Amino acid sequence: MAEAPGETGRGLNAALTHRRGALAIEFEASLPAAGVTALFGPSGAGKTSCLRMIAGLDRATIGRLSFGGETWQDSERRVFVPPHRRRIGYVAQAPSLFEHLDVAGNLDFAWYRAGRPARLDREGLINQFGVRALMPRRVGGLSGGERQRVAFVRALLSDPVLLLLDEPLAGLDGGAREDLLGRLEGLHARLAAPMIYVSHAIDEVARLADHIVLLDAGRVVGAGPLNAVVTRLDLPPALIEAAGAVIDGVVTAHDAADHLTELSFDGGVLLVPRERASVGERLRCRIAARDVVLTTERQAATSALNQLACRVVAVGDADHPSQCLVQLDAGGAPLLARITRRSARALDLAPGRAVWAQVKAVALGA
Repeated sequence: MAEAPGETGRGLNAALTHRRGALAIEFEASLPAAGVTALFGPSGAGKTSCLRMIAGLDRATIGRLSFGGETWQDSERRVFVPPHRRRIGYVAQAPSLFEHLDVAGNLDFAWYRAGRPARLDREGLINQFGVRALMPRRVGGLSGGERQRVAFVRALLSDPVLLLLDEPLAGLDGGAREDLLGRLEGLHARLAAPMIYVSHAIDEVARLADHIVLLDAGRVVGAGPLNAVVTRLDLPPALIEAAGAVIDGVVTAHDAADHLTELSFDGGVLLVPRERASVGERLRCRIAARDVVLTTERQAATSALNQLACRVVAVGDADHPSQCLVQLDAGGAPLLARITRRSARALDLAPGRAVWAQVKAVALGA
């Protein structure tokens, strides 16, 4: 299993290059030894190519790659550990289940091949992903969401040291996507192996990731803790829609009459649409920069239920000359607002300026 976070060199360290047609992929990154790292970027940025390079599926890749202190590839020394010896669990957008086996047979194949590891809670995983009722069914008759849930359990039962997920929710409809996303959230806290999650959907990244690597045109353009990266002022134009903040809070109350949930965090209290989480449970909430309105005074009459006292940290350019990005500090929690330059001048925004950030509850989804 993965080493404890914080151990130098025990995560994944990569300096790999690969050419895919006219696009040269250059993946240079050091990823943590625990938690969920998202590879995020627009379509065509090279996210899947990076995942395949890590898995050892593209032999034309050159460079160096190590994980957990073990060298998986070193082109200069002619070292290349084949994919099956890297102990990687790989779940793609279209899961490759064994069509000639039923669901139970698919899961048994992975579990027996891994030596029936006692540390894995086989029955718990089957229950957690809701596949027990599917066990006798042939995989050809499963829905897309059912196939993907089976693929996740099979990957976990292979006892991987690293999980690679390539846009696993992209082909699912709204209900199946939300269901599986919720199950992955539940898995996050108990996952022993680190996970690298490819997506171009920022809402998925906000709910799952601890760490993020931004990719654009085949290159890493940013990496680090999730909130530190998505609240930066220098995001490339192709990634500007990801600008915002991820609030990690605790559910403190539910309003049954108005179907709202109260989420407390370092910067105050947010009201969000009603969530199923119990009081005391931790939840994440993404506040997109475009959904933040700034005022210099607290408003007495406004439809925005959320008003947070903030201090301006910095003001930078957005991707359109009429707009700017405003970095904010809300009691120690970073926020980001995207407003017009005219508004920034009218409010006389500058570092240190006290402002109020207004956010509509309907814009938030914890």
